[in-house]
Amino acid sequence: MPAPSEPTARGPAPAPPVLWARELARLVVPVSCPGCGRPDLPCCPACAALLHGPLLRAEATAPRLDRLDGVAPLPVWALARYADEVRGLVVAWKDHGRVDLDRVLAPALERAGGQVAGAVADAAAGRTVLVVPAPSTASSRRARGRDHLAPPARAVVRGLRGAGVAARAVPALRRLRGPDQVGLGARARGRNLANAVVVRGRALPTGGGPPACLLLDDVVTTGATLAAGERALEAAGADVVAALVVAATPPPGRRRTGTDPPPPAVYRASADGLA
Repeated sequence: MPAPSEPTARGPAPAPPVLWARELARLVVPVSCPGCGRPDLPCCPACAALLHGPLLRAEATAPRLDRLDGVAPLPVWALARYADEVRGLVVAWKDHGRVDLDRVLAPALERAGGQVAGAVADAAAGRTVLVVPAPSTASSRRARGRDHLAPPARAVVRGLRGAGVAARAVPALRRLRGPDQVGLGARARGRNLANAVVVRGRALPTGGGPPACLLLDDVVTTGATLAAGERALEAAGADVVAALVVAATPPPGRRRTGTDPPPPAVYRASADGLA
């Protein structure tokens, strides 16, 4: 038996204060997966994998994206349905201070950026793609302590660049007034955002033709936020070619089936070029 002062074959044990700190942290702020509730994991592999399935097209179930000028609705890709475990992940990340979930969302959004790169590049026609996050209200930014869509925008840019598409993140939009969209119906969401989203001064590049923009949001429900951003960017002379969201709210009483016809790949105007 070795003397008490001799090291054992297993090496030195962690210092007791480190162990105490870890246990105290678990007691004060329990860690669990916000999707399924599995303890001691910030996000379990099964829930994280839900963000890496085939991309969904969501514009057909977002009525506020319907236009009256003969142009097809803005194409919207989503990582997943906003339901069950995915809803838990998004709510925890967006509204409950789980900044650590940026590390879960980033790989999924980078992958999505690469997947939509071909269609977006076709619509951008050689222009640099500006990834434009949807704007939050001032009160939401204060509550979160940050612009929560800034890290996702950077991840999408990495995905586009990795696929050979020139891209950069531009926080070009801001909200002028109005409460958050949570809990509002389709018409109320539209009224809430009427003329409330504008382009920041000098946010868009000048020269070289209209900028090509890819909108980014966390969740699409009625499409009111994306539609407001689309209108504001178009009014400033930009072309909005598509949108990407983390999750799409399923319409009530309907599930997508394998027999649904595929939507058009890119956003093109009825005549020349883009809307």
